[in-house]
Amino acid sequence: MRTVTRFLLGLLAIFLLIQFIPIIRTNPDDRRHPGTSPEVTEVLRRACYDCHSNETVWPWYSYVAPVSWLITNDVEHGRHHFNLSNFEDLSDETKVKVRDAAKQLVREDKMPLWFYLPLHPEARLSERDRAIIESWK
Repeated sequence: MRTVTRFLLGLLAIFLLIQFIPIIRTNPDDRRHPGTSPEVTEVLRRACYDCHSNETVWPWYSYVAPVSWLITNDVEHGRHHFNLSNFEDLSDETKVKVRDAAKQLVREDKMPLWFYLPLHPEARLSERDRAIIESWK
């Protein structure tokens, strides 16, 4: 029993120590509208903005390591590939490519990511939501 207790205390100590590893969560000031219809904007805000804009809502569990590391990495990755806050800065050609890629990922049910949905059920896309994304011009 002593070995199990020591092991559990060791795990607890590691868990507490990793909380001190700094994680930078940012929401840059650049928060422009992507120039979409109100319908499209509503769906994008609900299903995409947490990872694909500068308006990320950082829930309480995003401050607890090691989950914080995963969430921060996902947001950085999402913003890198598709940031709705600076969408208007893209060339018209790039906008079309990004929109088409986003539509394709939604069509293939690859976005929003499956592991995001259990804690964010509002992001689940209905058939109507998918049709609205498909109409995005």
